Amino acid sequence: MKTITVEKQKYKILKNYKNAFDQNQFLLKYTEYFDPYDYILGDLAYGKLRLKGFCKKGNRLYNSINAIENVEEYIENDCAYECPYFLLEKVKSDS
Repeated sequence: MKTITVEKQKYKILKNYKNAFDQNQFLLKYTEYFDPYDYILGDLAYGKLRLKGFCKKGNRLYNSINAIENVEEYIENDCAYECPYFLLEKVKSDS
């Protein structure tokens, strides 16, 4: 599985629907705001990349709006129909 590194944090690409992931676009959009999230979903519509953070249970930010269990519902209801998207999962460091 492919991984990327953003400011010392590694992420693995879990899903890359319609080849949506572009590392340059992602790095331009990524900010430290996403650091506490366990997952990052990126969706493309009308040539624009949007990012949204999602969490596992146990994360202090976890709630129904950003629960990873609801990611498919988010894609269906809040993203453009059949839009390209990707899902990244934070890789926990061994240290």
